[in-house]
Amino acid sequence: MKKITLLILALTITGMMQAQDRTQPKPGPSPKVNIKKPESFTMANGMKVMVVENHKLPRVTFNLTIDNPPFVEGNKKGVAELTSAMIGDGTQKTDKDTFNEEIDFLGASINFNSQGANANALSKYSKRVLELLAEGTLQPKFTQEEFDKEKNKIIESLKADEKSVPAISNRVTDALAYGLHHPFGEFISAATINNVTLADVQNNYATYFAPENAYLIIVGDVKYKDVKVEVEKLFGTWKKSTIPTQTYASPANVEKLEINFVDVPNAVQSEIAVVNTVKLKMNDPDFFAIVIANQILGGDFNSYLNMNLREANAWTYGASSSIGSSKYDSKFIAKSAVRNAVTDSAVVEFMKEIKKIRTEKVDETNLKNVKAGYIGRFVMQVEKPQTVARYALNIETEDLPADFYEKYIQTINAVTADDILRVANKYFLMDNMRIVIAGKGSEVLPGLEKLNIPIKYYDKYANPTEKKVATKEVPQGVTAKSIFEKYINAIGGEKNIAKVKTIAMFGTTTIPQAPSPLDFTSKIDAKGKSMVELNMGTMNVMKQVVNEKEAYVMQQGQRMNFEGAVLKDMQNSAKPFEELNLAKRTDLKVDRIEAVNNADAYVIQNGKSTYFYSTTTGLKVAETKLIDQGGKEVPVTTNFGDYKEVKGVKLPFNMIQNVGFELDIKMKEVKVNEDVADADFK
Repeated sequence: MKKITLLILALTITGMMQAQDRTQPKPGPSPKVNIKKPESFTMANGMKVMVVENHKLPRVTFNLTIDNPPFVEGNKKGVAELTSAMIGDGTQKTDKDTFNEEIDFLGASINFNSQGANANALSKYSKRVLELLAEGTLQPKFTQEEFDKEKNKIIESLKADEKSVPAISNRVTDALAYGLHHPFGEFISAATINNVTLADVQNNYATYFAPENAYLIIVGDVKYKDVKVEVEKLFGTWKKSTIPTQTYASPANVEKLEINFVDVPNAVQSEIAVVNTVKLKMNDPDFFAIVIANQILGGDFNSYLNMNLREANAWTYGASSSIGSSKYDSKFIAKSAVRNAVTDSAVVEFMKEIKKIRTEKVDETNLKNVKAGYIGRFVMQVEKPQTVARYALNIETEDLPADFYEKYIQTINAVTADDILRVANKYFLMDNMRIVIAGKGSEVLPGLEKLNIPIKYYDKYANPTEKKVATKEVPQGVTAKSIFEKYINAIGGEKNIAKVKTIAMFGTTTIPQAPSPLDFTSKIDAKGKSMVELNMGTMNVMKQVVNEKEAYVMQQGQRMNFEGAVLKDMQNSAKPFEELNLAKRTDLKVDRIEAVNNADAYVIQNGKSTYFYSTTTGLKVAETKLIDQGGKEVPVTTNFGDYKEVKGVKLPFNMIQNVGFELDIKMKEVKVNEDVADADFK
């Protein structure tokens, strides 16, 4: 089946998202900020309580944080996640539905996890909301029924991540950077989660959910003396205990720059992560300098990396970097998702920009603008109760001076270009970095091998492996004609296909930064007409139409018509099953066999289109087409899956397309020979 003319859709969405992601106006002179200090007391069980009165608005927030050191879960990784999921699912006093209904009735929000809880409510309900928060955290009800339900959710999530290139990349990057036996390097798998029992969850709560390292921060329209009485009454029964500690090896960076490659045959783009671990605490003298250095390198929209990879080269939707600061281990990471064809070039540019910030002084105007922008965002945040709570917690847990945030702006402004150069060499370890790449080996390895950077190979669980054979030879007797015919038979046979006059597909998808999912509609007519539409609620985001006379796209009220070769190509694509015609051609040949979605597929080249058909099922699993984008030919790949039978014909209920990120469209309903009218293609 044709890809329902998604190609122009890809460009439309990319353009739409780029239009949303523009630089903000530069902030004015740095203002002075006044962050109110909390009144505090420590309870007999060890919990410290901090209260910041703020009577501007009739609201209050509660933040309970248990600042325990990280620990390794080993072959039962997932216990903490299950504990988080189950806390708040009812209590020993109140069933789950009644508990949640009261929270909704009060117009409040309460969230629980294995390391605390937070709540937000109108101040007139603050007493009751604090009671509910205490009840949920101190009297959880861990039942086998809820355990099984939450465990199954995690297992289903793991299945969804199996083919997700970003998920694979994140997992392997942390595992290699920190080590598989480090709290930040270990990961949940089907094996570890299946080892976890309800007793493990109950034991995790009993062991680690304790007041020894607990901080309750209350910000808002409350009075200290009143809330102190309530807190002592509600949390006074929380028994004091000692949290166990663990020792584990500190992470070690590689001795020499290397590429760590994970072959993901279904990848339509490469996930690149350049990483090294660091020791950086918030009270470190280098803290402010390295924060600004990171903003210059990859933290801002106008950063070196983003302006290079996105703006100058148009290889990606975005390139960024971040550096962690913690009393425990943390990491520097620069990352982006790029097209397969430019993976090697992107690696070169990553290293070029990291070298630049290590060897060239930043321009003074650029430095000034970055600091001003960072300060502007800081000032915007300080009015939020969540921010005030976080700052109060940081001062306690990160061993910061009491005036750390009062002097924040002053200290940022004191950072110099020399400071940037010094800390960039100290923390951006160019000679000791891992370049972790998760991508399609058959397409990206030839280019990477020319970079003269050592390559080590890993599977998607960070285990060392050998380089895979990218392609296989085609068996004798297998032809393009036989593959097209096998596909036709696999989806229902020529007789059933001939009965299909129209197809209507209705699904949903999401895009980054969008506040809600998008509704996807596609309609196609065997006469050579098609329509694709995206809506966000009642708002039309995009509509693309192809008919016998014209093709156009409407986006945010603007119409763009297609002409010439593009129009002809779109009209040729507006057919439900092009394989019926392809099977009659004698000039097409089978190019090779390669893995797609971890299974072998025949590859057939047809001009600017490449088709992939499963060697076992015969179904089309992917299609790549070269399209013109800004004078460059860009490959756009669509993966097809979850085939289901509709009126005797199998159709894909899942399509994933690379548009600078994975556009994952899941069909809710597919109709054959109904819900399509000529008016749809006007």
